Amino acid sequence: MTIRIIIADDQTLMRDGLQTIVQLEDDMQVVATAENGSEAYELVKLHQPDLVLMDIRMPVMDGIASTRLIRKEFPGTLVLVLTTFAEDDYIVDALAGGACGFLLKDMPGDRLLQAIREAIRGELMMPTAIASKLAERIAMLSGKEPVKKKGSEGRGAALDKTIPIRFTDREKTVIALMMEGMTNREIAGKLFMSEGTVKNYVSTIYDKIGTNDRTQAVLWLKDMTLL
Repeated sequence: MTIRIIIADDQTLMRDGLQTIVQLEDDMQVVATAENGSEAYELVKLHQPDLVLMDIRMPVMDGIASTRLIRKEFPGTLVLVLTTFAEDDYIVDALAGGACGFLLKDMPGDRLLQAIREAIRGELMMPTAIASKLAERIAMLSGKEPVKKKGSEGRGAALDKTIPIRFTDREKTVIALMMEGMTNREIAGKLFMSEGTVKNYVSTIYDKIGTNDRTQAVLWLKDMTLL
């Protein structure tokens, strides 16, 4: 199967660089490139690709609006958002618009290609740093203070089970394997995904429940009813 891709970025250097990286792969093809979100939408309508690499800040129509429009009218086309740390305020809006994940613009080329393949397999792409900021942002939007991770201060204190937490189906699968005592590598093998992807899921789970200690997280999860 050849993954058909559209690249949308208003910076020529970034757009051409991404195209060069992708076109070298036997299982990928760049069918078109766009300079703004409006053009990306029109090209998706024309080519109906498997995936769009979508920049956020673009003229005419930004990546968030374009993602929302594409996912509404062409649900078979996935959108991976290209982001920088300066743009992490847009994360929740992009997810709400249907983005299947985020890629940092400075990530290595081989990781970018791996992320594209994982997205096609239905895995949410979320660098650890972005996942952490997303958890904080959701907590702010819900009107609650984010649950702080246990550091040297307060380590070992019980996590608050009264705070409602929702996990995705994939996160629930990872949690079930964590509770069986599997390592990240073992989970990756079981679910046919990369160890890095598993680490991203585990990190997101940690951020949701407010700990970075695996043993404490597993004990807490065993007592908790997944919503």
